[in-house]
Amino acid sequence: MQFHQLKRTHKNTKRTTVGRGGKRGKTSGRGGKGQSARAGNKRRPEWRDIIKRLPKLRGRGVNQHKPVEDAYKVINVSLIEAIFSAGDTVTPTTLIEKGAVMTFSGNVPAIKILGDGEITKAVKVSGCAFSGSAKEKIEKAGGTITPIVPKVIVKNTGAAGITGTPKVVVAPKKAVKKAPAKKAEKKAKAE
Repeated sequence: MQFHQLKRTHKNTKRTTVGRGGKRGKTSGRGGKGQSARAGNKRRPEWRDIIKRLPKLRGRGVNQHKPVEDAYKVINVSLIEAIFSAGDTVTPTTLIEKGAVMTFSGNVPAIKILGDGEITKAVKVSGCAFSGSAKEKIEKAGGTITPIVPKVIVKNTGAAGITGTPKVVVAPKKAVKKAPAKKAEKKAKAE
């Protein structure tokens, strides 16, 4: 091996350019003066403030005052008079077939019949909620109303829901306030 045949094991290190555009020297790639040139420059991202301004989706349904149940599609007695003939059955599916109500994402909506208008035809109503005036007018015309049956939930009372006798729970009714008679009884016993 001769002197001119020697080769380096490590390449030359690149000379650090000290100038305006390099990583070292003068502003060191930070541009001019100002907040962005200082140490510890980490500003709060703008989208964070936008996210913090958005309302939180909490409470019943989506927003706090929306009910969990689906809202009723309202049908008046006058519309039933116009669409149906005497002896027909009025159900959510027949109302969809007649074009009075549209499906919501392929689901049959909950329907409530209100007493606006007059009805002379005797129709059979089932599977719909109804107001007091609507019930009165339909029954006066000779029609019949089948009320909606409350939902029944079957709960298993065994360990981890595997064994045990099933317990039938009917949908909850409105709470009735009890008279404060127990407090008076407790006071009488204490004396």
